[in-house]
Amino acid sequence: MPIEEAFGAATILAWGSLIVFLRVAAALFALPALGEQWLSLRVRLLLAIMLTAAIVPAVLPALDIPDPSLGSFLKALVTETLAGLFMGIMLRLFVLAIQTAGSMMAQSTSLSQIMGQAGIDPLPAMGHVLTVSALALLMATGFHVKAAAYLILSYDILPPLEFPNPGAVADAGRRRVAESFALAFSLALPFVILSVLYNLTLGVINKAMPTLMVAFVGAPVITMGAVAMLFLTAPLALTVWLEAVEVFLAAPFR
Repeated sequence: MPIEEAFGAATILAWGSLIVFLRVAAALFALPALGEQWLSLRVRLLLAIMLTAAIVPAVLPALDIPDPSLGSFLKALVTETLAGLFMGIMLRLFVLAIQTAGSMMAQSTSLSQIMGQAGIDPLPAMGHVLTVSALALLMATGFHVKAAAYLILSYDILPPLEFPNPGAVADAGRRRVAESFALAFSLALPFVILSVLYNLTLGVINKAMPTLMVAFVGAPVITMGAVAMLFLTAPLALTVWLEAVEVFLAAPFR
């Protein structure tokens, strides 16, 4: 191969890899597990480079690479960063769903202030346990491979070097936020029902025996009941959450 052709091929590879890296790095900023704030910045940079190396061979042949210039770089910087952030935030909503579910569980059972804050995000202990368990389960099922496939699929959803359609992005975001809150409420539903039954029972007991300090009697009951409920329902809740993530990864926005 002549030197000119080799240099041209190397330039195309480097330029295309940079364009892919812009999307991957922006998505990794919001991806669950791989983009958590407690990960070192160097680790996240290394993960972005590794994901880019895995994705480039799949998308480079179909990528319409412009001539290297400052204008094309600035356009790629804006469009690919927006696309990567959008795809990453859509997955981050699943983490927000499990965090919201944990907060609802703790709030409905009066455990929101127990044990203080256990992580970077302002979560009750129950929500932190569920979040860490969900992220560990996600990584144990090969999320790094699924994340690479998801980012490859993103080039069909959001074409490279093109500004996303604001209307389509807003509609997809609205639906994903609604689905996130619906998932959170469905995961926390047993605790909400337990809270309703607990308060109804306290009301009946207080009506029958007005002199009894029902709050002192009921506090240990709701605490132990909530812990037992978490022990019984956490495996099912995590399974439902993981299935929702996998369904979305297999067919985003469908």
